[in-house]
Amino acid sequence: MQQLKIFPLEGGIGAEVRGLDLNREISDSTRDAMVEAWQDAGILLFRGIGDSPEKQLALSRAFGELEVHPIENIRVEGYPELIWLSNRKSDETAPVYHYNGVATVGRIPWHTDLVYTTTPNRGALLRMLEMPYTGGETGWIDTAAAYDALPETTKQRIEHLEARFRFIADPREMRFGRPNVERHDETNLEREKAFYPHFPDTVHPLVWRHPVSGRKALCVSPLHLREALGLPAEEGDALLHELVAHATDSRFSYVHHWQPNDMVLWDNLRSMHHAFGNPPDVSRLVHRTTLKSTVAMGRLMQAESA
Repeated sequence: MQQLKIFPLEGGIGAEVRGLDLNREISDSTRDAMVEAWQDAGILLFRGIGDSPEKQLALSRAFGELEVHPIENIRVEGYPELIWLSNRKSDETAPVYHYNGVATVGRIPWHTDLVYTTTPNRGALLRMLEMPYTGGETGWIDTAAAYDALPETTKQRIEHLEARFRFIADPREMRFGRPNVERHDETNLEREKAFYPHFPDTVHPLVWRHPVSGRKALCVSPLHLREALGLPAEEGDALLHELVAHATDSRFSYVHHWQPNDMVLWDNLRSMHHAFGNPPDVSRLVHRTTLKSTVAMGRLMQAESA
């Protein structure tokens, strides 16, 4: 077994794993120690050791089965389980939004992956290849820690409540936690919308129970959140505004300032993440693997009227 050391990240959200040598095969005991750390912390940082696709894949597979992304043109050639995510200055079609008046590409507000489906993925691993000279950070929120910090009266109030979620790509369509955002060029908007598949609205509990640990976590994903169910609209909106403000408080978040070959793994069923974006005139490139889940966490909204 490799001699791993686990250190809490700044602010106490997530942990850094040190002592892992990816030039050696990952033994069962090393894998078990990392999985235990992941279950405990939810977010794991591996600093500077992801210097090849093979090492990223080896580390990812230690945590579960990987998905092959359905969109072929973002798969890394020769590595179907790897995708590239890029904000490159050479891509003139990348949508530019202005956040508080600052032109930005690649910014994605706080969200849980695939919460607009019935089977959100188990987790994902990002590896930094090309960093911008400014910006490009990624943030994570521990939604289990956010749930734990709720008043008991709020926990009881939301225990059996549900919310509706929708696939949203344009941050101007957010209803909760919406940033101060504008878009000055609508040229490619229709083309962008046509690129995305259709997802029917999905219903999820506001409190997720983790299928492995059993730990409770808030499910609010501000980018996709639309309404609370079973409450009058005004009361439901007030509750969701309150929960989003609570969950996105900085005491529950870790913001990572990338260095070359860093890798970060997160548990998608107890976290949200946020790509902060970067100026349009610089480049950022990461590779990502995605851990498959077979656990249904919600149901389709259309089934309500079927």
